[in-house]
Amino acid sequence: MDLQTYLRIFQKRWRAVLAVLVVVVLLAGAYTLLSPKKYASSLQFFVSTSDSTDASQLAQGSTFSQARVTSYTQLVTAPVVLNPVITQLHLNTTAAELGGQVAAIVPPNTVLINVDVTASSPDQAQRIAAAIGKQFPKTIDNLEKVSKNSASPVKVTVTKSAIINTPPVSPRPTRNLALAVVLGLLLGLGVAVLRHVLDSKVRTKDDVEALDEDLTVIGAIPFDNDASQHPLLVLSDPHSHRAEAFRAMRTNLRFVDASNHPRSIVMTSTLAGEGKTTTTANLALTLAEAGATVCLIEGDLRRPKLLEYLGMEGAVGLTDVLIEAADLADVLQPFGKHRLAVIGAGQLPPNPSELLGSPVMKETLHRLEARFDYVLIDAPPLLPVTDAAVLSTIVGGAVMVVGSGLVSRDQLQTALESLHAVKGKVLGVALNRIPRSSRIGGYYDYRYDYRPQGSNQLSSRANVRASDGAKPRKFLARR
Repeated sequence: MDLQTYLRIFQKRWRAVLAVLVVVVLLAGAYTLLSPKKYASSLQFFVSTSDSTDASQLAQGSTFSQARVTSYTQLVTAPVVLNPVITQLHLNTTAAELGGQVAAIVPPNTVLINVDVTASSPDQAQRIAAAIGKQFPKTIDNLEKVSKNSASPVKVTVTKSAIINTPPVSPRPTRNLALAVVLGLLLGLGVAVLRHVLDSKVRTKDDVEALDEDLTVIGAIPFDNDASQHPLLVLSDPHSHRAEAFRAMRTNLRFVDASNHPRSIVMTSTLAGEGKTTTTANLALTLAEAGATVCLIEGDLRRPKLLEYLGMEGAVGLTDVLIEAADLADVLQPFGKHRLAVIGAGQLPPNPSELLGSPVMKETLHRLEARFDYVLIDAPPLLPVTDAAVLSTIVGGAVMVVGSGLVSRDQLQTALESLHAVKGKVLGVALNRIPRSSRIGGYYDYRYDYRPQGSNQLSSRANVRASDGAKPRKFLARR
Protein backbone atom coordinates (compact mmCIF):
# COMPACT_ATOMS: atom_id res chain seq x y z
CA MET A 1 0.00 0.00 0.00
CA ASP A 2 1.25 3.46 -0.90
CA LEU A 3 0.98 6.68 1.10
CA GLN A 4 -2.28 7.69 -0.57
CA THR A 5 -3.84 4.38 0.46
CA TYR A 6 -2.88 4.99 4.10
CA LEU A 7 -4.29 8.51 3.89
CA ARG A 8 -7.58 7.16 2.54
CA ILE A 9 -7.68 4.56 5.31
CA PHE A 10 -7.10 7.29 7.90
CA GLN A 11 -9.76 9.51 6.31
CA LYS A 12 -12.21 6.63 6.30
CA ARG A 13 -11.47 5.26 9.78
CA TRP A 14 -10.25 8.32 11.67
CA ARG A 15 -12.87 7.70 14.35
CA ALA A 16 -11.32 4.32 15.17
CA VAL A 17 -7.86 5.90 15.29
CA LEU A 18 -9.14 8.66 17.59
CA ALA A 19 -10.90 6.13 19.84
CA VAL A 20 -7.73 4.06 20.28
CA LEU A 21 -5.70 7.23 20.91
CA VAL A 22 -8.11 8.42 23.60
CA VAL A 23 -8.12 5.01 25.31
CA VAL A 24 -4.32 4.79 25.37
CA VAL A 25 -3.96 8.37 26.67
CA LEU A 26 -6.56 7.73 29.38
CA LEU A 27 -4.79 4.54 30.44
CA ALA A 28 -1.46 6.37 30.55
CA GLY A 29 -3.04 9.15 32.58
CA ALA A 30 -4.56 6.67 35.04
CA TYR A 31 -1.24 4.85 35.36
CA THR A 32 0.54 8.14 35.99
CA LEU A 33 -1.95 9.21 38.66
CA LEU A 34 -2.02 5.85 40.44
CA SER A 35 1.70 5.12 40.33
CA PRO A 36 3.53 5.90 43.58
CA LYS A 37 6.08 8.68 43.36
CA LYS A 38 9.72 7.78 43.50
CA TYR A 39 12.65 10.05 44.36
CA ALA A 40 16.32 9.63 43.54
CA SER A 41 19.64 10.61 45.04
CA SER A 42 23.01 10.14 43.32
CA LEU A 43 26.63 9.81 44.34
CA GLN A 44 29.88 9.08 42.53
CA PHE A 45 33.01 7.06 43.43
CA PHE A 46 36.54 7.43 42.06
CA VAL A 47 38.70 4.26 42.08
CA SER A 48 42.47 4.59 42.20
CA THR A 49 45.55 2.67 43.33
CA SER A 50 47.31 3.70 46.48
CA ASP A 51 50.89 3.28 45.13
CA SER A 52 51.45 5.56 42.13
CA THR A 53 54.79 7.33 42.80
CA ASP A 54 56.06 7.32 39.20
CA ALA A 55 54.54 7.42 35.70
CA SER A 56 54.98 3.70 35.09
CA GLN A 57 53.20 2.75 38.29
CA LEU A 58 50.51 5.35 37.58
CA ALA A 59 49.79 3.80 34.18
CA GLN A 60 49.72 0.30 35.63
CA GLY A 61 47.45 1.49 38.45
CA SER A 62 45.05 3.11 35.99
CA THR A 63 44.80 -0.10 34.00
CA PHE A 64 44.28 -2.06 37.20
CA SER A 65 41.54 0.31 38.37
CA GLN A 66 39.66 0.14 35.06
CA ALA A 67 39.72 -3.62 35.26
CA ARG A 68 38.38 -3.52 38.81
CA VAL A 69 35.53 -0.99 38.50
CA THR A 70 33.36 -3.36 36.44
CA SER A 71 33.38 -5.83 39.31
CA TYR A 72 32.79 -3.07 41.82
CA THR A 73 29.47 -2.12 40.19
CA GLN A 74 28.22 -5.59 41.14
CA LEU A 75 29.42 -5.14 44.72
CA VAL A 76 27.44 -1.93 45.20
CA THR A 77 24.20 -3.96 45.26
CA ALA A 78 25.67 -6.98 47.05
CA PRO A 79 24.61 -7.93 50.61
CA VAL A 80 28.19 -7.33 51.82
CA VAL A 81 27.55 -3.59 51.24
CA LEU A 82 23.79 -3.32 51.78
CA ASN A 83 23.39 -5.35 54.98
CA PRO A 84 25.48 -2.88 57.03
CA VAL A 85 23.41 -0.04 55.44
CA ILE A 86 20.16 -1.73 56.50
CA THR A 87 21.47 -2.19 60.03
CA GLN A 88 22.73 1.39 60.27
CA LEU A 89 19.48 2.97 59.04
CA HIS A 90 17.17 0.42 60.72
CA LEU A 91 15.42 -0.32 57.41
CA ASN A 92 12.59 -2.85 57.30
CA THR A 93 13.77 -4.57 54.12
CA THR A 94 16.21 -7.15 52.80
CA ALA A 95 19.41 -6.75 50.84
CA ALA A 96 17.74 -8.15 47.72
CA GLU A 97 14.86 -5.67 47.95
CA LEU A 98 17.16 -2.75 48.64
CA GLY A 99 19.39 -3.83 45.76
CA GLY A 100 16.44 -3.28 43.43
CA GLN A 101 16.48 0.38 44.45
CA VAL A 102 20.21 0.83 43.70
CA ALA A 103 21.77 1.10 40.23
CA ALA A 104 25.50 1.46 39.49
CA ILE A 105 27.12 2.13 36.12
CA VAL A 106 30.63 2.88 34.90
CA PRO A 107 31.07 5.53 32.19
CA PRO A 108 33.15 4.09 29.31
CA ASN A 109 36.94 4.30 29.68
CA THR A 110 36.80 5.77 33.19
CA VAL A 111 37.43 4.65 36.77
CA LEU A 112 34.28 6.32 37.99
CA ILE A 113 31.21 4.58 39.42
CA ASN A 114 27.89 6.44 39.31
CA VAL A 115 25.33 5.20 41.83
CA ASP A 116 21.60 6.10 41.80
CA VAL A 117 19.31 5.26 44.72
CA THR A 118 15.51 5.50 44.49
CA ALA A 119 13.07 5.54 47.40
CA SER A 120 9.55 6.61 48.29
CA SER A 121 10.74 9.93 49.75
CA PRO A 122 13.62 12.29 48.91
CA ASP A 123 14.96 12.09 52.48
CA GLN A 124 15.03 8.30 52.43
CA ALA A 125 16.80 8.22 49.06
CA GLN A 126 19.48 10.63 50.34
CA ARG A 127 20.01 8.71 53.58
CA ILE A 128 20.48 5.39 51.79
CA ALA A 129 22.82 6.93 49.21
CA ALA A 130 24.88 8.61 51.94
CA ALA A 131 25.14 5.34 53.89
CA ILE A 132 26.31 3.52 50.76
CA GLY A 133 28.86 6.31 50.23
CA LYS A 134 30.37 5.53 53.64
CA GLN A 135 30.08 1.74 53.54
CA PHE A 136 31.25 0.98 49.99
CA PRO A 137 34.85 2.32 50.38
CA LYS A 138 35.19 0.33 53.64
CA THR A 139 33.99 -2.86 51.96
CA ILE A 140 36.42 -2.44 49.05
CA ASP A 141 39.28 -1.71 51.45
CA ASN A 142 38.56 -4.92 53.36
CA LEU A 143 38.17 -7.03 50.24
CA GLU A 144 41.34 -5.80 48.51
CA LYS A 145 43.67 -6.36 51.49
CA VAL A 146 46.20 -9.07 50.78
CA SER A 147 46.60 -9.78 54.49
CA LYS A 148 45.01 -8.59 57.66
CA ASN A 149 47.79 -6.17 58.54
CA SER A 150 48.55 -4.97 55.00
CA ALA A 151 47.08 -1.90 53.29
CA SER A 152 44.62 -2.16 50.39
CA PRO A 153 46.15 -1.38 46.97
CA VAL A 154 42.82 0.19 45.89
CA LYS A 155 41.40 3.42 47.15
CA VAL A 156 37.75 4.42 46.65
CA THR A 157 36.91 8.07 47.11
CA VAL A 158 33.51 9.76 47.10
CA THR A 159 33.67 12.54 44.47
CA LYS A 160 29.98 13.45 44.52
CA SER A 161 28.01 13.28 47.75
CA ALA A 162 24.34 12.41 47.92
CA ILE A 163 21.91 15.32 48.21
CA ILE A 164 18.15 15.62 48.63
CA ASN A 165 16.29 15.96 45.29
CA THR A 166 12.67 16.98 45.77
CA PRO A 167 11.38 16.54 42.18
CA PRO A 168 10.22 12.93 41.70
CA VAL A 169 11.92 10.87 39.02
CA SER A 170 8.85 8.67 38.56
CA PRO A 171 6.21 8.92 37.28
CA ARG A 172 6.86 11.56 34.61
CA PRO A 173 3.50 12.89 33.37
CA THR A 174 4.83 14.78 30.35
CA ARG A 175 6.93 11.88 29.13
CA ASN A 176 4.19 9.33 29.80
CA LEU A 177 1.52 11.33 27.95
CA ALA A 178 3.85 12.04 25.03
CA LEU A 179 4.65 8.36 24.70
CA ALA A 180 0.94 7.53 25.04
CA VAL A 181 0.09 9.87 22.15
CA VAL A 182 2.73 8.28 19.93
CA LEU A 183 1.76 4.75 20.95
CA GLY A 184 -1.95 5.55 20.61
CA LEU A 185 -1.49 6.88 17.08
CA LEU A 186 0.55 3.86 16.05
CA LEU A 187 -1.95 1.43 17.56
CA GLY A 188 -4.86 3.37 16.08
CA LEU A 189 -3.34 3.31 12.61
CA GLY A 190 -2.58 -0.36 13.05
CA VAL A 191 -6.20 -1.07 14.01
CA ALA A 192 -7.43 1.00 11.05
CA VAL A 193 -5.18 -0.84 8.59
CA LEU A 194 -6.16 -4.20 10.10
CA ARG A 195 -9.85 -3.39 9.80
CA HIS A 196 -9.29 -2.25 6.23
CA VAL A 197 -7.52 -5.48 5.35
CA LEU A 198 -10.11 -7.68 7.08
CA ASP A 199 -13.10 -5.67 5.83
CA SER A 200 -14.49 -7.60 2.86
CA LYS A 201 -17.48 -5.30 2.28
CA VAL A 202 -17.77 -3.15 -0.82
CA ARG A 203 -18.05 0.41 0.44
CA THR A 204 -16.36 2.82 -1.97
CA LYS A 205 -15.56 3.38 -5.61
CA ASP A 206 -12.06 2.08 -4.97
CA ASP A 207 -13.48 -1.21 -3.68
CA VAL A 208 -15.51 -1.64 -6.87
CA GLU A 209 -12.62 -0.80 -9.18
CA ALA A 210 -10.33 -3.14 -7.24
CA LEU A 211 -12.47 -6.07 -8.41
CA ASP A 212 -12.22 -5.15 -12.07
CA GLU A 213 -10.43 -2.12 -13.45
CA ASP A 214 -12.84 -2.13 -16.41
CA LEU A 215 -15.84 -1.53 -14.12
CA THR A 216 -17.19 2.00 -14.26
CA VAL A 217 -19.04 3.60 -11.36
CA ILE A 218 -21.76 5.58 -13.15
CA GLY A 219 -23.63 6.59 -10.01
CA ALA A 220 -22.89 7.37 -6.37
CA ILE A 221 -26.08 7.71 -4.34
CA PRO A 222 -25.72 8.99 -0.76
CA PHE A 223 -27.60 7.30 2.06
CA ASP A 224 -30.85 8.84 3.30
CA ASN A 225 -32.65 7.56 6.40
CA ASP A 226 -35.94 8.80 4.99
CA ALA A 227 -35.62 7.01 1.64
CA SER A 228 -37.81 4.05 2.64
CA GLN A 229 -40.74 6.38 3.46
CA HIS A 230 -40.22 8.44 0.27
CA PRO A 231 -38.68 6.17 -2.37
CA LEU A 232 -39.34 8.50 -5.31
CA LEU A 233 -36.88 11.17 -4.25
CA VAL A 234 -36.82 12.83 -7.66
CA LEU A 235 -40.50 13.77 -7.18
CA SER A 236 -40.86 14.08 -3.42
CA ASP A 237 -37.61 16.00 -2.82
CA PRO A 238 -36.24 17.20 -6.18
CA HIS A 239 -33.54 19.35 -4.59
CA SER A 240 -32.13 16.70 -2.25
CA HIS A 241 -28.63 15.28 -2.48
CA ARG A 242 -29.99 11.92 -3.59
CA ALA A 243 -32.11 13.45 -6.35
CA GLU A 244 -29.08 15.28 -7.74
CA ALA A 245 -27.09 12.06 -7.52
CA PHE A 246 -29.69 10.32 -9.70
CA ARG A 247 -29.41 13.14 -12.23
CA ALA A 248 -25.64 12.73 -12.27
CA MET A 249 -26.17 9.01 -12.84
CA ARG A 250 -28.50 9.82 -15.74
CA THR A 251 -25.83 12.00 -17.33
CA ASN A 252 -23.17 9.33 -16.93
CA LEU A 253 -25.46 6.66 -18.38
CA ARG A 254 -25.88 8.69 -21.55
CA PHE A 255 -22.15 8.51 -22.20
CA VAL A 256 -21.78 4.78 -21.58
CA ASP A 257 -20.82 3.11 -24.86
CA ALA A 258 -21.74 6.22 -26.84
CA SER A 259 -20.95 4.57 -30.17
CA ASN A 260 -23.45 1.75 -29.53
CA HIS A 261 -25.78 3.29 -27.00
CA PRO A 262 -27.98 0.64 -25.31
CA ARG A 263 -31.71 1.28 -25.41
CA SER A 264 -32.73 -1.58 -23.12
CA ILE A 265 -31.07 -1.95 -19.72
CA VAL A 266 -31.59 -4.49 -16.99
CA MET A 267 -31.14 -3.12 -13.47
CA THR A 268 -30.03 -5.76 -10.98
CA SER A 269 -28.02 -6.23 -7.80
CA THR A 270 -26.12 -8.92 -5.93
CA LEU A 271 -28.55 -9.43 -3.05
CA ALA A 272 -31.95 -8.15 -2.02
CA GLY A 273 -32.08 -4.93 -0.02
CA GLU A 274 -29.43 -2.94 -1.88
CA GLY A 275 -31.90 -0.34 -3.18
CA LYS A 276 -32.18 -1.70 -6.72
CA THR A 277 -35.90 -0.97 -7.23
CA THR A 278 -35.81 2.59 -5.87
CA THR A 279 -32.68 3.30 -7.92
CA THR A 280 -34.38 2.00 -11.07
CA ALA A 281 -37.52 4.06 -10.47
CA ASN A 282 -35.66 7.28 -9.75
CA LEU A 283 -33.34 6.80 -12.72
CA ALA A 284 -36.38 6.32 -14.98
CA LEU A 285 -37.95 9.50 -13.61
CA THR A 286 -34.79 11.54 -14.21
CA LEU A 287 -34.50 10.23 -17.77
CA ALA A 288 -38.13 11.16 -18.45
CA GLU A 289 -37.59 14.50 -16.71
CA ALA A 290 -34.83 15.24 -19.24
CA GLY A 291 -37.20 14.67 -22.16
CA ALA A 292 -36.48 11.04 -23.02
CA THR A 293 -39.27 8.54 -23.52
CA VAL A 294 -38.89 5.76 -20.98
CA CYS A 295 -40.57 2.41 -20.43
CA LEU A 296 -40.14 1.04 -16.92
CA ILE A 297 -40.74 -2.71 -16.60
CA GLU A 298 -41.34 -4.56 -13.35
CA GLY A 299 -39.18 -7.53 -14.28
CA ASP A 300 -39.08 -9.07 -10.81
CA LEU A 301 -41.70 -11.80 -11.25
CA ARG A 302 -41.02 -13.23 -7.79
CA ARG A 303 -41.20 -10.33 -5.31
CA PRO A 304 -42.35 -7.27 -7.29
CA LYS A 305 -42.16 -3.93 -5.47
CA LEU A 306 -41.98 -1.36 -8.26
CA LEU A 307 -45.71 -0.68 -8.68
CA GLU A 308 -46.09 -0.42 -4.92
CA TYR A 309 -43.47 2.35 -4.84
CA LEU A 310 -45.11 4.09 -7.80
CA GLY A 311 -48.58 3.82 -6.28
CA MET A 312 -50.01 1.93 -9.24
CA GLU A 313 -52.22 -1.10 -9.71
CA GLY A 314 -50.98 -4.18 -11.52
CA ALA A 315 -53.86 -6.52 -12.29
CA VAL A 316 -52.34 -7.28 -15.68
CA GLY A 317 -48.78 -6.84 -16.77
CA LEU A 318 -45.68 -8.40 -18.29
CA THR A 319 -46.69 -11.99 -17.51
CA ASP A 320 -49.94 -11.58 -19.43
CA VAL A 321 -48.02 -10.30 -22.47
CA LEU A 322 -45.52 -13.16 -22.35
CA ILE A 323 -48.23 -15.81 -22.23
CA GLU A 324 -50.08 -13.86 -24.94
CA ALA A 325 -53.11 -13.26 -22.74
CA ALA A 326 -52.93 -9.48 -23.26
CA ASP A 327 -51.60 -7.09 -25.85
CA LEU A 328 -48.57 -4.91 -25.08
CA ALA A 329 -50.55 -1.71 -25.55
CA ASP A 330 -53.08 -2.84 -22.95
CA VAL A 331 -50.53 -3.18 -20.13
CA LEU A 332 -48.64 0.09 -20.68
CA GLN A 333 -49.62 2.58 -17.98
CA PRO A 334 -48.61 6.26 -18.23
CA PHE A 335 -47.08 7.75 -15.12
CA GLY A 336 -48.14 11.29 -14.32
CA LYS A 337 -47.15 14.08 -16.68
CA HIS A 338 -43.78 12.55 -17.48
CA ARG A 339 -42.95 10.75 -20.69
CA LEU A 340 -42.81 7.57 -18.69
CA ALA A 341 -44.78 4.38 -19.20
CA VAL A 342 -44.84 1.52 -16.73
CA ILE A 343 -45.45 -2.20 -17.22
CA GLY A 344 -46.24 -4.13 -14.05
CA ALA A 345 -45.30 -7.72 -13.35
CA GLY A 346 -48.84 -9.06 -13.59
CA GLN A 347 -49.68 -12.44 -12.13
CA LEU A 348 -46.66 -14.21 -10.61
CA PRO A 349 -45.78 -17.26 -12.72
CA PRO A 350 -44.24 -20.54 -11.55
CA ASN A 351 -41.44 -20.29 -14.13
CA PRO A 352 -40.11 -16.69 -14.18
CA SER A 353 -36.70 -17.50 -15.71
CA GLU A 354 -38.22 -19.37 -18.65
CA LEU A 355 -40.68 -16.56 -19.37
CA LEU A 356 -38.06 -13.83 -19.17
CA GLY A 357 -35.76 -15.72 -21.54
CA SER A 358 -38.46 -16.67 -24.01
CA PRO A 359 -38.62 -15.50 -27.66
CA VAL A 360 -41.80 -13.59 -26.76
CA MET A 361 -39.87 -11.52 -24.22
CA LYS A 362 -37.17 -10.81 -26.78
CA GLU A 363 -39.78 -9.72 -29.32
CA THR A 364 -41.50 -7.55 -26.70
CA LEU A 365 -38.24 -5.77 -25.96
CA HIS A 366 -37.65 -5.13 -29.68
CA ARG A 367 -41.07 -3.52 -29.95
CA LEU A 368 -40.45 -1.38 -26.87
CA GLU A 369 -36.99 -0.32 -28.08
CA ALA A 370 -38.55 0.90 -31.31
CA ARG A 371 -41.03 3.03 -29.38
CA PHE A 372 -39.02 4.32 -26.38
CA ASP A 373 -35.60 5.92 -25.95
CA TYR A 374 -34.93 3.82 -22.85
CA VAL A 375 -36.36 0.54 -21.59
CA LEU A 376 -35.41 -0.11 -17.95
CA ILE A 377 -36.12 -3.51 -16.41
CA ASP A 378 -36.18 -3.90 -12.63
CA ALA A 379 -34.87 -7.47 -12.32
CA PRO A 380 -34.30 -9.70 -9.26
CA PRO A 381 -30.84 -9.91 -7.63
CA LEU A 382 -28.28 -12.17 -9.27
CA LEU A 383 -27.17 -14.50 -6.48
CA PRO A 384 -30.56 -15.87 -5.37
CA VAL A 385 -31.98 -16.45 -8.88
CA THR A 386 -30.87 -16.41 -12.53
CA ASP A 387 -33.58 -14.10 -13.91
CA ALA A 388 -31.31 -11.07 -14.30
CA ALA A 389 -28.57 -13.13 -15.97
CA VAL A 390 -31.13 -14.47 -18.44
CA LEU A 391 -32.38 -10.96 -19.21
CA SER A 392 -28.84 -9.67 -19.72
CA THR A 393 -28.52 -11.88 -22.82
CA ILE A 394 -31.39 -10.12 -24.64
CA VAL A 395 -30.91 -6.48 -23.57
CA GLY A 396 -28.32 -3.87 -24.44
CA GLY A 397 -26.59 -4.10 -21.07
CA ALA A 398 -26.86 -4.42 -17.31
CA VAL A 399 -26.32 -1.96 -14.49
CA MET A 400 -25.31 -3.37 -11.10
CA VAL A 401 -26.74 -1.58 -8.08
CA VAL A 402 -24.34 -2.11 -5.16
CA GLY A 403 -25.38 -1.22 -1.64
CA SER A 404 -22.40 0.27 0.17
CA GLY A 405 -21.45 -1.95 3.11
CA LEU A 406 -24.12 -4.56 2.33
CA VAL A 407 -22.29 -7.02 0.07
CA SER A 408 -18.82 -8.49 0.22
CA ARG A 409 -16.27 -8.35 -2.54
CA ASP A 410 -16.60 -12.10 -3.08
CA GLN A 411 -20.37 -11.83 -3.45
CA LEU A 412 -20.13 -9.00 -5.95
CA GLN A 413 -17.42 -10.85 -7.85
CA THR A 414 -19.63 -13.94 -8.05
CA ALA A 415 -22.57 -11.85 -9.30
CA LEU A 416 -20.42 -10.25 -12.01
CA GLU A 417 -19.07 -13.63 -13.04
CA SER A 418 -22.63 -14.90 -13.50
CA LEU A 419 -23.18 -12.08 -16.03
CA HIS A 420 -19.87 -12.71 -17.78
CA ALA A 421 -20.67 -16.43 -17.98
CA VAL A 422 -23.68 -15.73 -20.22
CA LYS A 423 -21.79 -12.98 -22.09
CA GLY A 424 -23.92 -10.28 -20.53
CA LYS A 425 -22.63 -6.74 -20.94
CA VAL A 426 -22.05 -4.78 -17.71
CA LEU A 427 -22.57 -1.08 -18.46
CA GLY A 428 -21.53 0.11 -15.02
CA VAL A 429 -22.11 0.09 -11.28
CA ALA A 430 -24.44 2.33 -9.29
CA LEU A 431 -23.01 2.60 -5.78
CA ASN A 432 -25.96 3.14 -3.44
CA ARG A 433 -26.34 4.02 0.26
CA ILE A 434 -22.97 5.80 0.49
CA PRO A 435 -22.44 7.24 4.01
CA ARG A 436 -22.41 11.02 4.15
CA SER A 437 -19.05 10.88 5.92
CA SER A 438 -17.38 9.30 2.89
CA ARG A 439 -15.48 11.23 0.27
CA ILE A 440 -18.30 11.07 -2.29
CA GLY A 441 -20.99 11.82 0.27
CA GLY A 442 -19.13 14.91 1.42
CA TYR A 443 -18.91 16.05 -2.19
CA TYR A 444 -22.68 16.00 -2.51
CA ASP A 445 -23.10 17.85 0.77
CA TYR A 446 -21.01 20.69 -0.60
CA ARG A 447 -21.78 20.72 -4.27
CA TYR A 448 -25.49 20.17 -4.46
CA ASP A 449 -27.09 21.93 -1.52
CA TYR A 450 -28.98 24.44 -3.67
CA ARG A 451 -32.57 24.38 -2.52
CA PRO A 452 -34.98 27.15 -3.55
CA GLN A 453 -35.11 30.04 -1.12
CA GLY A 454 -38.24 31.70 0.20
CA SER A 455 -40.68 31.28 3.02
CA ASN A 456 -43.33 29.73 0.76
CA GLN A 457 -41.20 27.09 -0.93
CA LEU A 458 -42.88 23.76 -1.55
CA SER A 459 -42.01 20.94 0.75
CA SER A 460 -39.52 18.41 -0.45
CA ARG A 461 -41.50 15.61 1.13
CA ALA A 462 -44.82 14.85 -0.57
CA ASN A 463 -46.79 11.68 -0.97
CA VAL A 464 -46.62 10.54 -4.57
CA ARG A 465 -49.62 8.74 -6.03
CA ALA A 466 -49.18 9.29 -9.75
CA SER A 467 -50.80 6.30 -11.37
CA ASP A 468 -53.84 8.40 -12.23
CA GLY A 469 -51.81 11.46 -13.20
CA ALA A 470 -52.28 13.20 -9.87
CA LYS A 471 -49.67 15.65 -8.71
CA PRO A 472 -47.84 15.17 -5.43
CA ARG A 473 -49.52 16.81 -2.46
CA LYS A 474 -48.07 20.18 -1.59
CA PHE A 475 -47.61 21.71 1.81
CA LEU A 476 -45.54 24.50 3.27
CA ALA A 477 -42.14 23.50 4.55
CA ARG A 478 -41.18 24.51 8.05
CA ARG A 479 -38.04 26.58 7.90
